[in-house]
Amino acid sequence: MLLSHTVYGQTFRFSSVKEVLAKANEYKSGDVLARVAAADNRERMAAKLTLAELTVADIRENPVVPYETDEVTRIIQDGLDDAEYRRLRGLTIGELRDKILSDETSGIDLLKMSRGMTSEVIAAVAKLMGNLDLMIASKKIEVTARCNTVIGGNGVFASRLQPNHPTDDIKGILSSLLDGLSYAVGDAVLGVNPAIDSVESTTAVLNLLQDVKTRYAVPTQICVLSHISTQMKALKAGAPTDLFFQSIAGSEKALGSFAASCDMLGEADDLIRKSRTANRLDNTGNYMYFETGQGSELSSDFHHGADQQTMESRCYGLARRYKPFLVNTVVGFIGPEYLYDGRQVIRAAHEDVFCGKMHGLPMGIDCCYTNHMSADQNDIDNLIVLAAAAGASYVMGVPQSDDIMLMYQSTGYHDIAAVRELLGLKPIEPFSAWAENLGILENGRLGKNAGNAAIFKL
Repeated sequence: MLLSHTVYGQTFRFSSVKEVLAKANEYKSGDVLARVAAADNRERMAAKLTLAELTVADIRENPVVPYETDEVTRIIQDGLDDAEYRRLRGLTIGELRDKILSDETSGIDLLKMSRGMTSEVIAAVAKLMGNLDLMIASKKIEVTARCNTVIGGNGVFASRLQPNHPTDDIKGILSSLLDGLSYAVGDAVLGVNPAIDSVESTTAVLNLLQDVKTRYAVPTQICVLSHISTQMKALKAGAPTDLFFQSIAGSEKALGSFAASCDMLGEADDLIRKSRTANRLDNTGNYMYFETGQGSELSSDFHHGADQQTMESRCYGLARRYKPFLVNTVVGFIGPEYLYDGRQVIRAAHEDVFCGKMHGLPMGIDCCYTNHMSADQNDIDNLIVLAAAAGASYVMGVPQSDDIMLMYQSTGYHDIAAVRELLGLKPIEPFSAWAENLGILENGRLGKNAGNAAIFKL
C-alpha cells in the first residue's frame, strides 16, 4: 500500500491510512488544534491524491480506532453487509466517488452500497467531494423513519420545535411552544433541552408537551433532551415519552465522556420499544433521537489521533445500529476551536448531511453558531437553504433564532416558512393537513392564523 504522492515536484509521505484521512480533510480549525491537519494546501492535495488511490478494503482494514479496543469500531465493522462489501472492496475511493455521483446510480443504489461501507470509507469519499458534489449525492438519497408520523420523503422539510427556557419554567416553555406551532413548526418533534437534568423536571416538561399534543391533536412526537438515563427513569415512573434522546460520539471513550455507553443505548432502545406511551400503536417503528457534531471527540481528547470529520462519520455508524427516528448534527455549536467561521460551518454541514444519509439515517441539521465565532445570521440563512436543497430531513425552530437557554444562534420559525416557500417544500403529513385546517397554512404558505397563538385556547 503506497502512502505517498508528489505534488509540484515535492513528494509527501504518510505514515498510516489514518494520517492520509486526516490530511485529506478540508481545512478545519479543530484539526489544526489537534495537530493532525495538513501543513498546507500542497500536502492536503497530496493526501487527497493518495486517498483517491486507496481501495475500500484498504480503508476498512485500517479503522482509525482499533477493533480490539473500541466498541464503536466493532459495531461499525460487524454491522457490514459482507456480500455488499465484497462487491465494493476492490474499488478505489476515487472510483467510488465517481460511482456515487454518476447519474446511473440512484439513491436506492446508494443505500444498498452503503451497507458494505464502513464509516471511514464514507468519510473518505466525502473528503474527495466539493460542496456541490456532497449536495448532489445527499439529494439522491431518500430516507424515511416512523414514530407517530413518518419523517423524510421527497418534498418534505420538517422542523424540531425547540422552546427551551433557562429555568424550565412551564409557562415560558408553553408560550414559545404555542408560538412555534402557530408557524407550522414542530412536525419532526416537540423537543426541549432541559436546564435541570432531573426526573422531576424532565417529567414536568414531558407532561406539558404531551398535554399540548393531545389537547390540540397535533400529529407529531415529543421528547425532553435530558440524559438518557434520566429519561429512562422518567419513563419507568410513568412519564409520556415518544423518543429517547442522547448525544453520541465516534469512539467508545468519547461516548463515555457523555456518561453513556453502547450497552446503555441498547437498553434504552429495548425499553422504549416495549413501552406503551403517548399515541404510539406498536413497537416496530423508530424511537431513538441522536445528536452529533464535529469536534466532540477532540474536545474530550478521545479522537485517537483522527480528524474530526472522520470521527463524526463514525457517530453515524454507531447511530444506524439503533435505527433512529431522528439524527442531527449541531454543526456550529461547539465554537471556533473546531469550526472557526461560517465557511467551515457550511462545509462541515454538507459533509455531515452526506455522511448521515449515506449511513441510511433520517439526517437533520441544527444550522447554528456561537456568538464568539466568526459567523453571523447571513451564514445561517445561506446554510438553511443549502441544507434544504441537499435533502436534509429537518432543522431547528428556535424563538427568534436565539436560544436563551443554550446561548447560541440557530434558525427561527420564519426561516423555516421562508425556505419551504422558496423551494416548494412542506411539513410532514398529517402535520401539514393539521396546520391547513387551523388556517396556519394556506396552500402550503403561511395563512391568516400564522403567528396567532391565541387560536390555541388555554
